[in-house]
Amino acid sequence: MSEKALRLGTRRSKLAMAQSGQVADAVSQVTGRPVELVEITTYGDVSRESLAQIGGTGVFVTALRDALLRGEVDFAVHSLKDLPTAQPEELVIAAVPVREDPRDVIVAKDALKFTDLPRGARIGTGSPRRMAQLNAYARAHGLDIECVAIRGNVDTRIGFVRNGELDAVVLAAAGMNRIGRSEEVTDFLSVDTVLPAPGQGALAIECTADNADLIAALAELDDPHTRAAVTAERSLLAALEAGCSAPVGALADLLADGQIVKEMRLRGVVGTTDGTALVQLSTTGPVPQTHDQAVALGRDLADRMLAQGAAGLMGERAQ
Repeated sequence: MSEKALRLGTRRSKLAMAQSGQVADAVSQVTGRPVELVEITTYGDVSRESLAQIGGTGVFVTALRDALLRGEVDFAVHSLKDLPTAQPEELVIAAVPVREDPRDVIVAKDALKFTDLPRGARIGTGSPRRMAQLNAYARAHGLDIECVAIRGNVDTRIGFVRNGELDAVVLAAAGMNRIGRSEEVTDFLSVDTVLPAPGQGALAIECTADNADLIAALAELDDPHTRAAVTAERSLLAALEAGCSAPVGALADLLADGQIVKEMRLRGVVGTTDGTALVQLSTTGPVPQTHDQAVALGRDLADRMLAQGAAGLMGERAQ
């Protein structure tokens, strides 16, 4: 008699299904059990309002977590950048697998690079974080662009470029890679130009805190360096008391000397969406060996950013 299938809760979008399918295969390998995908519609998937209006990217998470708590699924896969920074006591992030490319990318008409876009180019993005940094870069380098707020899945967003409504759209490299459409990317935005969202490119595999056997099995998929990096990034976000829709970017990366990893660098940015004001700082320290050390790295940088006026900039994000 074959073992009962594990039920994996996932959003219904093409990207969510693709990344959940990859996780399902990995979980099957480590558990020896089949995994079935259970599609769940979230409020964020059906609402056409802007994310800032309906509560930020956390609206993609609630329905999945409710299904976990009701026992309708055994575990769930989230894009880590969608998770609110407060973790419910009844649930645990059992694994954070190796991170995909955290960068943002451009899909532009005529295969143009970002800096080659025509004057007055209309660039679509639903992210205040991207708007703030793109506008700041444009101001600093004499580019004439207009950031246009959009929503929708990858097909919808790229469709705005194909039909001529927009000159370019900004998307996450990880998402394009996971759905096999990386060949449509016309430019990769350096993290020196646009810092990604905290946790971007990483996945979180979540289950109930009382399921010790499943937690132990899923832990085999955990990547310690990725977990340390995203913990530091999310600690920064939490300490800034910023919602996930706020214009906050963060990236922690490992600094190596040859093959030996020496330190972790954490960079953070907060800005007004028009790009007129940015607070951008970084810190470097030993690679965190514990959760608390990673949290401390984020909090320390947040304290410095707050001292430079970051809170005031976040207060202007809705204007």
